[in-house]
Amino acid sequence: MILLRHGESEFNRHFSVTRRDPGIRDPTLTERGRAQVEAAAAALAGMAISRIIVSPYTRALETAAPLAGLLGVPVAVKPLVRERFAFTCDIGSPRSVLERRWPEHDFAALSEVWWPQEAEPHEAVIGRAARFRAEMAADEEAERCLVISHWGFILALTGQSVQNGAWLRCDPQVAPPAELVWKP
Repeated sequence: MILLRHGESEFNRHFSVTRRDPGIRDPTLTERGRAQVEAAAAALAGMAISRIIVSPYTRALETAAPLAGLLGVPVAVKPLVRERFAFTCDIGSPRSVLERRWPEHDFAALSEVWWPQEAEPHEAVIGRAARFRAEMAADEEAERCLVISHWGFILALTGQSVQNGAWLRCDPQVAPPAELVWKP
């Protein structure tokens, strides 16, 4: 499968400079983030992608939109691939808001409030990544799947820290290293 970290969000822009939570809930992409998505779309356009799995956070959904349109593939919204709940940006938007903004997607698997209500320990993210890895390892079409996710989830899944808008291939049969460095 191919993993793509969402483009730069308003949270990322502020946090990268200050290293402090700017208090932005479910942030949108910046202009730079949209440019990163365009570059990723151009790079991924020639690959045999048959579907997109995306986190329900706005920054991930905004990343998926142009890719889905360009590739003409279905999008599955999957909370399992969401970010580790650690900052204000990890407070999502209610399902009803997401449904109005992206009516072409199926949000039926989400509760109205689908994000955690308290900080999520690293072990919980590692557990979610392991469940997702097992699910994809059993999927015959996994290698043709694009997963749009977040720094913490991709780290837990692969052991690699990925920049905004960057993508990498991931073999779901291969587990990440036992020791992960959780420094965004």
